[in-house]
Amino acid sequence: MRTSGTKKVSLSRHQRNCSICSHAARADIEREFVAWCSPSMLVQQFGLADRSTVYRHAHALGLFEQRQRNVRAALEHIIEKASDVEVTASSVVAAIQAYAKINSRGQWIEPDEKIDPKKLFERMTHKELEDYAQTAVLPEWFPRIGLTSESANAP
Repeated sequence: MRTSGTKKVSLSRHQRNCSICSHAARADIEREFVAWCSPSMLVQQFGLADRSTVYRHAHALGLFEQRQRNVRAALEHIIEKASDVEVTASSVVAAIQAYAKINSRGQWIEPDEKIDPKKLFERMTHKELEDYAQTAVLPEWFPRIGLTSESANAP
């Protein structure tokens, strides 16, 4: 069972009564919702009854949590629209800066300017360097602050 606020939701009951659960494009609807497509657009695009249908489904299946971790997608929409609307240069730069501070898990990371990767590698023992060369896995003590999952194991 998932919870919606403080109210418990029976997943099996939800699935029996939900028009999105039985919709041919269910996966597309869920993917678009998690990618920050507005519920109003989903209603129009997929012929759903109303926005409450989308919200009910999203709460029952825990899609809001996935959506919140996907803040980068919302920022990508803003950045992509920069050439289509009247925006200031500072608002585009602010969106890009925000985007750069969110890692692949949706976490806001402030870069730590005191970390010098070269000094960290110099601190590694010969065995740690060999292990890294063979497995591309950094030692546990190696700071991961500000690193995305793609760069966590890169020098």
